[in-house]
Amino acid sequence: MAVYTHVAAEEIAALLSLYDAGALVSAKGIAEGVENSNYLIDTDRARFILTLYEKRVDAADLPFFLALTDHLADRGVPAPRAVRDRDGTQIQEVCGRPACLIEFLPGISVSRPTPAQAHAAGTTLGRMHATLADFELERPNALGPAGWHALAAKCGELDAIAPGLAARVEEELAWLDAHWPFDLPRAVIHADLFPDNVLMRGDAVGGIIDFYFACSEVRAWDVAVAHAAWAFAADGTRFQAGVGDALVAGYDAAHGLSADERAAFSALARGACLRFLLTRAWDWLNTPADALVTRKDPLAFLRRLDHYVAA
Repeated sequence: MAVYTHVAAEEIAALLSLYDAGALVSAKGIAEGVENSNYLIDTDRARFILTLYEKRVDAADLPFFLALTDHLADRGVPAPRAVRDRDGTQIQEVCGRPACLIEFLPGISVSRPTPAQAHAAGTTLGRMHATLADFELERPNALGPAGWHALAAKCGELDAIAPGLAARVEEELAWLDAHWPFDLPRAVIHADLFPDNVLMRGDAVGGIIDFYFACSEVRAWDVAVAHAAWAFAADGTRFQAGVGDALVAGYDAAHGLSADERAAFSALARGACLRFLLTRAWDWLNTPADALVTRKDPLAFLRRLDHYVAA
């Protein structure tokens, strides 16, 4: 989450008038994240998130994302629905951008997850994969292996972030080209299950949020992304084996990895690290100076990558 587009209170109030959501009490921009503009909205009836879609989110993909969260929520997986207005519409326009009023789910995003919390997150990820077995829509993964070379080229001067980074990325791209497990089972996945996209209520998961990278991809890659996100300190140092093991154990309890998926896990994790290194590098080099957004360090995923290479 972030704020790139500033929305006046009067515009938010006008939007709320389309819904049976109550009158505006307060609105506050949310700085976390890098993809969309987000506001925490309180009315005299309830709390919501207002999301304006920017940057990499294509408005044509929104029906897929909204159908996905509806599908999960309808089956008991804690995903936030986009609220429908009085006419049944979920997608609005605010300040010239597509926007949705999203259900608010209670909980906190932990910065130092415990093994118990990681186990709960893994279990919920497994439940999500099981629930999506009958989800019929698909969406290509623009940030998967087929797009990594182009993304690296688009980033430009990677050595401006760290000397030698461009060569290191090229080396890893070549390795992944040769070792990526394309033949593993595919499914719709979250593809971004970081701790800040999981709302915890103690040791239980209260919600999974930010599905805007969800796509059709190698299913086990979702577990590898989560492992790389949860099992390290935020700066990519201090691998926490207990947290990573607990996450995989939780997933195994709800869904399970096959022998082939386990054998490919190192390659999947390396691909996860490269994907987030590159997208963070792009944001690091291109985020507007006046955006209310917290840039994330690309090198945190280079350190993770080094761990998986050495493991």
